[in-house]
Amino acid sequence: VVMAATRNVMRAVRVFEFGGPEVLKLQADVLVPVPKENQVLIKVHACGVNPVETYIRSGTYARKPALPYTPGSDVAGVIESVGEHVTAFKKGDRVFTLETLSGGYAEYAVAAANRVFPLPDKLDFRQGAAIGVPYFTAYRALFQKGCAKAGESVLVHGASGGVGLAACQIARACGLKVLGTAGTEEGMNVILRNGAHHAFNHREPSYTEKIKACTGPGGVNIIIEMLSNVNLDADLQLLSCTGRVMVVGCRGRIEINPRDTMSKESSIIGVSLFLATEEERHECATAILDGIEAGWLKPVVGLEYPLEKVAKAHEDIIGSSGARGKMVLLL
Repeated sequence: VVMAATRNVMRAVRVFEFGGPEVLKLQADVLVPVPKENQVLIKVHACGVNPVETYIRSGTYARKPALPYTPGSDVAGVIESVGEHVTAFKKGDRVFTLETLSGGYAEYAVAAANRVFPLPDKLDFRQGAAIGVPYFTAYRALFQKGCAKAGESVLVHGASGGVGLAACQIARACGLKVLGTAGTEEGMNVILRNGAHHAFNHREPSYTEKIKACTGPGGVNIIIEMLSNVNLDADLQLLSCTGRVMVVGCRGRIEINPRDTMSKESSIIGVSLFLATEEERHECATAILDGIEAGWLKPVVGLEYPLEKVAKAHEDIIGSSGARGKMVLLL
């Protein structure tokens, strides 16, 4: 009886109150969730850490989950069991998710079957955990909201993190001229290996002048912006006529002159994966699975942490000096 009871519990991170990284509590006696109709239970091998999860945890984000909750959306692992009416997956299948219902910072997670995708053998679980939010967000920013076209130029501002590298790979594969920025030499090398034609160090005082010299008087067509509260004003000076800034990340307020948009009829467009329709998610998934099959979609894994170090992971994803790929938790 004791053994049976033990098998029904798992280790999982729980948040009982909003606040700093210290509110992330690893518990060993959390009940393993049970998949319902059209749901699957996944034995989690790795889970991606996204900046948005730190905003939600702090209580400052627009979406607030009911407390207590387990963070995490991008898991990779193996199907443990399936609920009624699930025919696309069976026990033992390797998968990755776009989102979970029960939370990914855990040994097991339940997800809706239509948010789960097959993980090809060519990618390991760490890479599988780096696909979900970064690649779906990058595709949405570039094409569904940014209307990118082959031959246009794109500047990925903060290109060495998960979303940034995804944007570089997708844009390069789709025929755009790709410029990227990073904060370290290592970060610049990573983005050049992953689709960027040109890399710039955004810690250099004159880096925007180098970007202008690279794009010429026409400017850049699209900017994928990870830190708009710092860069938006400068972004508007780098745009072409009818250029657009896609706001993917923001950590505060910024003052801009709206006249800068008038002179070029440029646009500032917010991007939220949470608002994607079912059709848009399906379009993203098709492009991403095709990219894996074709071989150009290769997630870059950065820092790795055991579940016990989840608070450190949340500190580092916001406070580290420069990203070098997707941050993951390993289980």
